[in-house]
Amino acid sequence: MVKFPLYSTLSICFILLVCFFAGYVYSGNAYELNPEAILLAPSFEFPLGTDRLGRDLLARIIEGGKISLKIGLISSIITSLLGLIIGVSAGFFKGKTDKTIIVLIDLFLTFPTFFLLLALISYVNASVWVIIVVISITGWMSMARMIRSESFAISNAPFIKILTIGKVNSLKIILKYFTPMLAPIFFISFTFGISGAILAESGLSFLGIGINPPQISWGTILSEGKEVIDIAWWLSFFPGLMIFIVTYSLINISDYLQTKTDSKESQSE
Repeated sequence: MVKFPLYSTLSICFILLVCFFAGYVYSGNAYELNPEAILLAPSFEFPLGTDRLGRDLLARIIEGGKISLKIGLISSIITSLLGLIIGVSAGFFKGKTDKTIIVLIDLFLTFPTFFLLLALISYVNASVWVIIVVISITGWMSMARMIRSESFAISNAPFIKILTIGKVNSLKIILKYFTPMLAPIFFISFTFGISGAILAESGLSFLGIGINPPQISWGTILSEGKEVIDIAWWLSFFPGLMIFIVTYSLINISDYLQTKTDSKESQSE
């Protein structure tokens, strides 16, 4: 019996609610400077403390979470769709199409993903949408390889061969038969991709080449806190904790989906 990751799911739902709706309840301002409240520790007035400019850290984490989660969600959607389209094309059409796609995948995999991110981002001015595009460009290869492998197995099924011989439209075969059977892999890659995109953005922002002020992300807050970590631990701890909880929870959910898919396949065999 596969145990559903209840706490991970609740954690993700809670963080989504906090980031996108707590701003309507909590009165703190993420951008307001307060010279009289510089580097204050967590208190009743400032639940997560303040930063070097007297800004409310809780308000900044709420605001930064919107951007970090948006980057994670949109990047993962684009990456998963790219991987799905490219992988199915390779597995279904085979031949020259497959060989071309394999060369393209191997070409991208030649460079470590994070270094490829650094190389691309160094030539453009970073913004939310630029980072989304760059992460999407550098993150589709693993998904494409998994989908390609599974598509080969599906394309060799007798009913697919009959449909192909009967000259049924290729797009109809892919949408009606391939897509539903590939859905579990797609959702596994999607959940795993969100955490990967958030970590990638956080890494870029921590190095100072990610989101530019006045925009905020968990990575930029973490980066700001590293210079005063010896006297203001909360500036690095809380954004780091948020990144950890989201990443850990999504990996748990992804592992659950993977185990569930594997158990269904073993039962069908």
